[in-house]
Amino acid sequence: MTRKYFGTDGVRGRANSGAMTADMVLKIGMAAGNLYRRGSHRHRVVIGKDTRLSGYMIENALTAGLLAAGMDVFLFGPVPTPAVSMLTRSMRADLGVMISASHNPFADNGIKIFGPDGFKLSDAEEAQIEAMVDDASLMTAAVPERIGRAKRIEDAQARYIEFAKRTFPRDMTLDGLRIVVDTANGAAYRVAPTALWELGAEVVQIGDEPNGLNINEDCGSTHPAEMCRKVRELRADIGIALDGDADRVIIADDKGQVVDGDQLMALIATSWARRGELKGGGLVATVMSNLGLERYLLDNKLTLARTRVGDRYVVEHMRAHGFNVGGEQSGHIVLADFSTTGDGLLAALQVLAEVKRQGRPVSEVCNLFTPLPQVLKNVKFRQGAPLQDSRVRDAIAAAEAELGNSGRLLVRPSGTEPVIRVMAEGDDGVMVSRIVDELCDMIARAAA
Repeated sequence: MTRKYFGTDGVRGRANSGAMTADMVLKIGMAAGNLYRRGSHRHRVVIGKDTRLSGYMIENALTAGLLAAGMDVFLFGPVPTPAVSMLTRSMRADLGVMISASHNPFADNGIKIFGPDGFKLSDAEEAQIEAMVDDASLMTAAVPERIGRAKRIEDAQARYIEFAKRTFPRDMTLDGLRIVVDTANGAAYRVAPTALWELGAEVVQIGDEPNGLNINEDCGSTHPAEMCRKVRELRADIGIALDGDADRVIIADDKGQVVDGDQLMALIATSWARRGELKGGGLVATVMSNLGLERYLLDNKLTLARTRVGDRYVVEHMRAHGFNVGGEQSGHIVLADFSTTGDGLLAALQVLAEVKRQGRPVSEVCNLFTPLPQVLKNVKFRQGAPLQDSRVRDAIAAAEAELGNSGRLLVRPSGTEPVIRVMAEGDDGVMVSRIVDELCDMIARAAA
């Protein structure tokens, strides 16, 4: 289904332009309010945001649209995306909205919408919102006496901290662990360090001074170098890096080496399997996850189900087939026993629990398999459909034939940026690099 405004994770774009102008955001809010205005009760919407400067503008425009649709609005301020998902259910809201562009630079912003069950909207629901945005006649404004009210909720962060702590084993603490926490100058800059400290850890904070312009800037899960350096410098036991809205996590082990989402999912799945807590006989990941993960799971008599890129599609497969662990290599990890969306802090707590159980260094606990050589590159394009070019299609077919059964190739347009992603992996790293370079060159020529 082709969508005009929504991508793989909500609406996203450069603030004050395109779909992220105040006018467009107001329309999106009013459309979402119309879609979920059902029955005669006082409808409520909860709204969280990350720390971007543009969040103030978008929050007010979104609130205006929702109020005009007859929804009462409860404003949380800066909280992680999974906190919005959780509190949507906890507060019996009709909608939950997170204002964030996740791991993107500060100049971007976005809107993620959750239904009353705490799950992200379906493609069909997003298409309905788009139709109303483009045709105001499909929307109805609330009569004057039914216009909504807006209210600030002061304890949203405390509610989420307590929720997160309850997912950690009750017979454990984090006593004795020195943890470096990089919150990407983003939404979790208060809640993540507080939760870890209250569980007993010695916490060293970095990326915790947001100014509206520095979210994800050389920090967080997409830029883990500073976290790794700090772990080595302080001889910490582990580093935890979240992204701007804290729905993804990357770990640094005690040696300061990065541990990605594939390794973390493998650890959580096998740990839960040993204790009889894993459902579905394996885990769900996207087509981007390393072939090494798939082979490791097979060696442990577990399966890997793959979906298209986007944690929303991972969650849909988990719900349809009864899995309780899934996620993405990038660190979006969904633990369905606790949450309806990716939650970096909850995933980190499960990793820490297994580290405490085993009583061994993180470098021994978390590095479970050797990833196959994998190369991912992006090709920017302004317009057109370079993947439809016959030369590109022929080159892709030739590359797939060359890799055969010893590797995988994935070529796809991004759902959040004007780029085409080219990923290949296989046992032969030299071959993989060459194939990616050749395909990128071909796509770039076709795009030009």
